[in-house]
Amino acid sequence: MIKMRTLYLFCSAAPPVFEVASVIEDAQARGWDVCLGLTPSASRWLEPSLDGLAALTGHPVRSDYKRPGDPDVWPPADAVLFAPATFNTVNSWALGITGAFVVGVAAEAIGKGLPIVTVPCANAAYVRHPQFDRSVETLRAAGVTVLYGEGGYVPDPPGQDWPSSFPWALALDAVDAAQAAHGAG
Repeated sequence: MIKMRTLYLFCSAAPPVFEVASVIEDAQARGWDVCLGLTPSASRWLEPSLDGLAALTGHPVRSDYKRPGDPDVWPPADAVLFAPATFNTVNSWALGITGAFVVGVAAEAIGKGLPIVTVPCANAAYVRHPQFDRSVETLRAAGVTVLYGEGGYVPDPPGQDWPSSFPWALALDAVDAAQAAHGAG
């Protein structure tokens, strides 16, 4: 029996999060066992869908750290995809500010050497802040594949609520490639 690969799919509260069910199905079709983690705001946005998303993945949807001594309800990750990753998430993660469960697990995944892909999702005004480029470079230097700019996510103008297209398929392709390279290494 072939062991399923486990993907931790982490999402921030940005409009592409509403597409997460189809992303989970796409990842499952690629052979991933998906565990869904959300920032607290993303969890609130998806609250009416959380039970259905848990049924779809076969795992509880998490947005909080477990208590010490509680069993882990997810299998260990083989890879992490953090998308959409908001301005706040990217900066918190790069700076090691791990108040949010998904940011903490993603930060720890760097230290564990897991394959990690992220797709930022922030408008053009946010990304002009000087910390954002520093944060993207920090994550890339730590080994995270950051799909941002040409060939990845290109920011939309401020005030546009929904990205013209979010590169979900590209993100899953990058996870597959990163995990395959990690397994070969």
